[in-house]
Amino acid sequence: MSHPRKDLDTLIHSPVRFSLLAALRNLEETDFRFLADLLEVSDSTLSQTLTVLLEAGLVDVRKEAAGRRTRTWVSITDAGRDAFNRHLTTLRAIIDSGPDHPSTHTPEEDPS
Repeated sequence: MSHPRKDLDTLIHSPVRFSLLAALRNLEETDFRFLADLLEVSDSTLSQTLTVLLEAGLVDVRKEAAGRRTRTWVSITDAGRDAFNRHLTTLRAIIDSGPDHPSTHTPEEDPS
């Protein structure tokens, strides 16, 4: 039997990418500035994170002219939502794979 951690999506497991997908999961679409503030990351970090997730097909990024500036809108794709939900399922499986009740395990009890 394989430990469920082996099913974690390493692309999503990064704290910033995980947090970003978690936020997008409950939003239809949001702008770059809102996400940067929400996640408490620099513009550069958010931009790099979005590039990775965009290349993987987990988010969509749309740019729109707003006066003399460009406003960036971000949304999660169906593939991103599915990948995030699988990742959550794996995290729950890891939690559930532990002992059912608290106990003390000492090395001399280990049969191996």
